[in-house]
Amino acid sequence: MNGNQQELSSSNQMDPAFNYMKYVQKPIEMYVFIDPLCSECWALEPYLKKLYVEYGRFFTIKHVISGQLTALNSNGLNKNKQTKQSSFTHFPSNHKEIDYPWVPALAIKAAELQGKKASKQFIRKIQETLFFDKQNICNEDVLLRCASDAALDIEEFQKDLFSNTSKRALQCDLHLAYEMEVDYTPTIVLFNQEVEDEGVKLSGLHPYDIYEFVLKEILQRTPIPSVKPSLIDYLQLQKTVCTKELSVIYDWSIDKTEKELKKLQFQQIVERVPEKNESCWKYLGTL
Repeated sequence: MNGNQQELSSSNQMDPAFNYMKYVQKPIEMYVFIDPLCSECWALEPYLKKLYVEYGRFFTIKHVISGQLTALNSNGLNKNKQTKQSSFTHFPSNHKEIDYPWVPALAIKAAELQGKKASKQFIRKIQETLFFDKQNICNEDVLLRCASDAALDIEEFQKDLFSNTSKRALQCDLHLAYEMEVDYTPTIVLFNQEVEDEGVKLSGLHPYDIYEFVLKEILQRTPIPSVKPSLIDYLQLQKTVCTKELSVIYDWSIDKTEKELKKLQFQQIVERVPEKNESCWKYLGTL
């Protein structure tokens, strides 16, 4: 089978759950440096979702906590960049009494111990909780609710949250951010494992076309986008989405997106969860 035939074949094998992707060798490693408290990192998510829907067969994503967390710098956890190390000697003995802004970062590392899928679900839940629900994700009780919503093992999550394993994992993230000279969130760094060229770094938030262009450049070919899942299939997979996210993924205007969702609302497939700045939609299931 030649390259073009393989490309066409890959693009037609998309199913709603993207299950086949786990069996495909993916040439691109994508490191996404985030701060869970950063609104631009949340705004990046629709573009990452669309990139994965269209080209996910070519890359894997690894979320990395950036050393630019305000709290990490102000609480001494990353105070000595010269040694490329972070210090966790200032952790309080009683974590429940004080809400620390670096706690969400540790929580993400604790979630990672339950697998990549669990970690991604947890990151989405804490971002939804912060930017949709306007709740304090630095509070341990709020994080436990997020872990429950993400279907994590709560007992394991509580055990791992302030463990040395999670602290060391966060140290590794901060060290990686230093090594890759990441000084802003969000930042994406892409590597092609099939060539020895240096990686490509994109700092800040950009239009989707830029991410698509860079991916094609580092792939050194122009792949055919995969067929998008139906709206209902995507909603079933994500459970909760915002209007903006669907607008980006399906290349619809906000008005068209709202109309499509209202049709499903009338059929009681979704329900609107109105928020201060944008609409959030929850999947209820098909009749």
